[in-house]
Amino acid sequence: MDWRKLISVDPGIMHGTACFTGTRVPVSVVLDNLAAGESTSTVLSEYPTLGEEHIRAAIAYAAELAHERVIPLSA
Repeated sequence: MDWRKLISVDPGIMHGTACFTGTRVPVSVVLDNLAAGESTSTVLSEYPTLGEEHIRAAIAYAAELAHERVIPLSA
């Protein structure tokens, strides 16, 4: 999945937060909802400008970020 086609950063939109291209919906909002246990269908109903491909792009984006940054975890 090439998330770069669906996610962009523009300093003039949402203060440069990663958003779905052509929207003001931050990727982090979708990821937060999914992490909180919301279903894909619920997220899509809350954000009707998004489709299944946006959900997959958000997950791919998060996966790539996880490869780039180490978050310390306590034992």
